[in-house]
Amino acid sequence: MYGILIKTIFLFCKPLNPYAMTEEAQFVLDSTEENMQNALMHLEKEFNKIRAGKASPAMLGGVLVEYYGTTVPIEQTSNINTPDPRQIIVQPFDKSSINAIEKAILAANLGFNPQNEGELIRINVPPLTEERRKDLVKRAKNEAEEAKISIRNARRQGNDEAKKMEKDGLPEDDAKRLIEKVQELTDKYIQEVDKLLDLKEKDIMTV
Repeated sequence: MYGILIKTIFLFCKPLNPYAMTEEAQFVLDSTEENMQNALMHLEKEFNKIRAGKASPAMLGGVLVEYYGTTVPIEQTSNINTPDPRQIIVQPFDKSSINAIEKAILAANLGFNPQNEGELIRINVPPLTEERRKDLVKRAKNEAEEAKISIRNARRQGNDEAKKMEKDGLPEDDAKRLIEKVQELTDKYIQEVDKLLDLKEKDIMTV
């Protein structure tokens, strides 16, 4: 009985987790990770725009159409599908907008030659040459490097916040722990970028 009482007192008097972060420090960490996640999401979108020879609706990602006086993404104006690996079919919701959609595809400089057939736009996706594949790999690497720069910028911002909080009274050990956590996030997201790049390179170079 006495032993149980001692254990109960110990549980209630046990100090808080020494590794727990203050609410302000956790907010900085969460904000830093959100910025890194955004960089990764942006990279995924950019990779989707890099066509690897196989037709995909994502190839038209980023195409903006002047639609009833407003600029909107092409997917808000049409059904886009791929009946086979070499074709993209764009079926406008409103046939009267087909010329504007065709113009937008050409203006996007995607290397496509859209065929306006009156009710739909047909895009033939030619197979990629070896030289073109290497160019796309180079582009993918550039996009990956931009993502890494964004991630490192998020790290710098997080570290600056930690140092500012230390000046405002955050204990030195807590500030150091926050900076270490920010570095762990940086390493994690840099690795994710490398994984995405590796997959994209394989996708591009696979004939």
